[in-house]
Amino acid sequence: MEAHHLPSTVPESQVLIIMTGGTICMQRSPSGFVPARGFQETCLAKIPIFNDGSRPQPMKVVVDADGRAKKYASLRTPASLYDRQVRYTVLEFEELLDSSSIDSRGWALIAQTIYNNYTLFDAFVVLHGTDSLAYTCSALSYMLQELGKPVILTGSQAPMLELQNDASDNLLGSLVVAGHFMIPEVCLYFNYKLFRGNRATKVSASDFAAFDSPNAPPLAVTTSMRTLVNWDLVRRPTSLQHFSIRTNLDTSHVACLRIFPGIKPEMVDAVLKLDGLRGLVLETFGAGNAPGGQDNAMTKVLASAIQRGIVIINITQCLTGHVSPVYAPGMTLFRAGVVAGQDMTTEAALTKLAYLLALPESTAESVARDMAVSLRGELTNHSQTVFRHPDGGLSERTTTLTALGYAIAQGDLARVQDLVKGENIWILNDADYSGNTPVHIAAHSPSLEILRFFLLQGASVHLRNSAGRTPLFLAASAGLAEHVVLLRKSGAHLHADEKAVAEIQARQRPGVWSMAGMNPLNGSTDQWAGGTEWSPSVNGVAGSAP
Repeated sequence: MEAHHLPSTVPESQVLIIMTGGTICMQRSPSGFVPARGFQETCLAKIPIFNDGSRPQPMKVVVDADGRAKKYASLRTPASLYDRQVRYTVLEFEELLDSSSIDSRGWALIAQTIYNNYTLFDAFVVLHGTDSLAYTCSALSYMLQELGKPVILTGSQAPMLELQNDASDNLLGSLVVAGHFMIPEVCLYFNYKLFRGNRATKVSASDFAAFDSPNAPPLAVTTSMRTLVNWDLVRRPTSLQHFSIRTNLDTSHVACLRIFPGIKPEMVDAVLKLDGLRGLVLETFGAGNAPGGQDNAMTKVLASAIQRGIVIINITQCLTGHVSPVYAPGMTLFRAGVVAGQDMTTEAALTKLAYLLALPESTAESVARDMAVSLRGELTNHSQTVFRHPDGGLSERTTTLTALGYAIAQGDLARVQDLVKGENIWILNDADYSGNTPVHIAAHSPSLEILRFFLLQGASVHLRNSAGRTPLFLAASAGLAEHVVLLRKSGAHLHADEKAVAEIQARQRPGVWSMAGMNPLNGSTDQWAGGTEWSPSVNGVAGSAP
């Protein structure tokens, strides 16, 4: 190995930074601030907190939907308080956009880039302008299906090349969270807080605390000593499906209209009669109130549009609170067929409407129904599963993990369910002294149903143990074909670091390793035979347990 390509002596996570543009990467010019090309070399390589000087190996990045890959120079952060480093590279879009210019095509490009590289990296950080950042976060939360890895969007109010800026803290915080915590959601990191992306909204044009999540607490907060994650709020995929994307958001057929005192029914009717309009987000007063108009003219206009098949969503103009038909005006809208948007932000409601309208065979009735329920945590749903991180001491945790390990080994599904239920659900992604999570143990234990139970409860298939092994590798090594098929169905794939050993084992046991994604003839990884959603190449994921 060449001396200038030094391996990491501590565990590392691999993160892809996707640069779309925005203030964070801008520099001064005679005509004002313009995007700076070569962001990694110009900015990050010169800052010690982003570059430990080890000059690691280049990283492979897939640059188009055909699977064409290029090698990009990478950097490595110094070791964190969690004794882990983050190795990363920056992929710059060919056209760097001001966020006010981004549209559904830009969202689709981000989603496609994540999909193309999903098996090559542990997590993704997207650099984006702040003006439309909340819209992009919300849109991506719907577009990324069965997401099993962190996707964190961030930006800044001042460019990184300026003396006083918030760019360094926002990007470093995003990298640390992405590389250390298995939070498989689309998130927004800003000013030391990690928000669920579809709950965030921009609240200031100039303050460093530019974003807030008025109706939902942060998923994590960074302090001077550590990052505190609210694990009971983190959502996890709970279906046995691969990661996939939907990119055809129907933004050209939706609109947003803010109600104001004295607004005329004719104005609203004119908007509702726009050619091709299929959905409208109506920003109303207070708890969802709007003027009915003389002789209920406004209500009649809305009801008529709903009868024509236009879906209308009622969102409050207030920063906090939710739409509830407790007053007569709100009840009138509800009875006319207007859907109560509860506590969704305008950004979340508009992009969700565009997403649902673009689904195959969608109808006005199905869209109206699904707008009222939580799909990605965008609105408060008190019936959803609560994940709680342990508050007790180490001995209680160790006792529970040990008991669970024995139950898995003995194939005692009832005991496993009893140990995991309630507040102990945090244990799904916790690890023993060897770094093995319950899924690791179940992956090479006899009971397929126990493995299925863990996956349906939201346990991650992407975490690696202390030896760097994924559950899929352990299942294939044990020759458990059904376990391999189930893990693959749930989105599992082999990590790049496992490939060399897997190639040797694939020659000895080609059948099960072929199911795991290895081609026993040439050691390459194949697409999963179970469906078309599997990404072109199979590497893998590292990460730490909660």
